[in-house]
Amino acid sequence: MRDVLKTEELEIEEGVTVEIKSRLITVTGLRGTLTKNVRHVEMDIRLIKGGKKDKVTLAVWQGGRKHVACLRTIKSLIQNMITGVTKGFSYKMRAVYAHFPINCIIQEEGHAVEIRNFLGEKVCINTVRHVKMLEGVTIEESKAQKDELLLTGNDIQNVSQSAASIQGVCHVRHKDIRKFLDGIYVSEKGTIVVKE
Repeated sequence: MRDVLKTEELEIEEGVTVEIKSRLITVTGLRGTLTKNVRHVEMDIRLIKGGKKDKVTLAVWQGGRKHVACLRTIKSLIQNMITGVTKGFSYKMRAVYAHFPINCIIQEEGHAVEIRNFLGEKVCINTVRHVKMLEGVTIEESKAQKDELLLTGNDIQNVSQSAASIQGVCHVRHKDIRKFLDGIYVSEKGTIVVKE
């Protein structure tokens, strides 16, 4: 059954400016600017100025179940953009190994990482794993914890995809994964600016 009209509202925090032009959303804050193109989703996105706080309203006309579900998706996307330009996103990753220590070498001034000695591989040239970070993501070694990497950035999609690329490149193949648990895994997610 189709709903005639479904709407969602999102209040914009102070210090953040949002611009919407033909479903191209631009959010600007203290940490920078993020832009997302959501023209593939048919919905009305409007910026309402005035009152105490500015609001973004999302509306779907004559939408089915899956089309109405896009409302919450786009609302969460805008909310993550606002969080990104105000607080930023941080992922912590830990290198886990049983016998052979995994060597993580930060390269290109924090925009790439090289992983060596995974499961003690030294035979062929393909044993060096090289992962480039996506746009706006920086990686560094943790000073507080051994074998820990810190990924930081404003765009949650780029930060989480960079973390997934690192985890995916250290996937154990041709062995029983119940015994070989070696790899680099996400241990903690959060924001760079922590609320007190």
